[in-house]
Amino acid sequence: METIDLKKIITFYPDRMFREMLSDKPEMRIALMCLEPGQELKPHRAPMRLLMYCVQGKGIFMVGDEEIEADEKTCILCDPMVPHGFRAVDERLVVMAVVTPAEE
Repeated sequence: METIDLKKIITFYPDRMFREMLSDKPEMRIALMCLEPGQELKPHRAPMRLLMYCVQGKGIFMVGDEEIEADEKTCILCDPMVPHGFRAVDERLVVMAVVTPAEE
């Protein structure tokens, strides 16, 4: 068993997004991203299934052609190869991304 205390990991940088890989296993990868207002993870594609979980704050999540405003404790699911990203607008944003292999 493994326990991850996000409170000890959450970090913000004024000039760039903070990113920490929490787990990197073949069946599941988990990353934590912390953004100051105005910072963004630009939309990109990945060949895996993705869950973006808004841990703290509020932001705009891009999935395909949609923009979704989401706040704490909201999950956004994304299918493989669909462009996705997010940005912090008016407040700090903490996002946990869980990535799993696409079905064969």
